[in-house]
Amino acid sequence: MKSCQASEKLSACLQEHEEAVQKWKKRKHLLDTKDLACDEIECLLALADLCKRYPQEPLPKVLADQIVATLFFENSTRTRSSFELAASALGASVLHLDIGSSSVSKGETLDDTARTIVAMGARAIIVRHKSSGSAYQLAQMLDKSTSVINAGDGWNAHPTQALLDLFTMREARGGLSGKKVAIVGDIVHSRVARSDIWLLQKEGMDVHVAGPPTLVPRDIANFNVSVHDQIQPAIKDCDFIIVLRMQLERQKQGLIPSLGEYKKLFRLDHNRIKNAKQNVVIMHPGPVNRGIEITDELASDERFSVIDRQVTNGVAVRIAALYLTAGA
Repeated sequence: MKSCQASEKLSACLQEHEEAVQKWKKRKHLLDTKDLACDEIECLLALADLCKRYPQEPLPKVLADQIVATLFFENSTRTRSSFELAASALGASVLHLDIGSSSVSKGETLDDTARTIVAMGARAIIVRHKSSGSAYQLAQMLDKSTSVINAGDGWNAHPTQALLDLFTMREARGGLSGKKVAIVGDIVHSRVARSDIWLLQKEGMDVHVAGPPTLVPRDIANFNVSVHDQIQPAIKDCDFIIVLRMQLERQKQGLIPSLGEYKKLFRLDHNRIKNAKQNVVIMHPGPVNRGIEITDELASDERFSVIDRQVTNGVAVRIAALYLTAGA
């Protein structure tokens, strides 16, 4: 496909979703999935689909001569790298702040760090922080010339992960209304779980969660999901299973009896998924603790697992997110 044809496809997509594009332009930030309108979601995923279908075609450099800053107060491989690739695809220069050698180590606040980056001309800031609500705080503090995209704030939200999960589900199964999805593992400490729940419910999916009682939020019933303390009823007749990372540091807090007990009761394997649909799709936001929350054999089994595809789709979704927020 020639470049001009790719540009025509993109223009047609944006015109088709013109009202949603204007909403994104007004929104400027991507902080969570809870307040996203359905047409905004459709617009972003349609744009991501084009980016993935024509990966060799140059995209309009809507961020040419602009700076996109990645501000990661927690370690990340997939999210940070895919955002850097996305920013480069749109023509931006990427500024990565090394927290360990920055003034943060001297006591500089998040607000001061962000103001410094904005003063350098950053058009967008991709932020990951251990404190829930930090991305909202940043968005309120900065003026409208700088977009904020939440790459994970504490246990609160991770919107682009949820969007790439939805994108991957649609690729695998098409229409999702009425389909059953189970989210299994450490729900209470998972920002992915929360963002996924809000987004998948907008699709009309039947959402179930399962995990040890100590790793499931007490108020989870307020999320209008079905809650299980055993994995079998959660995954029964499931179309999708999202396996969450077992955060090994929680083992030190005594929230589970032992890793051996957790694996016995909640680890996903080929035998356990016989209770789900024959064509069940297995997902994981990564990084994967192979052998703990899921066996290595199942995580690598391309008949069921789309874990690698999620990583691929993350780049396309984050290109779309940057395009609509910072480049619109």
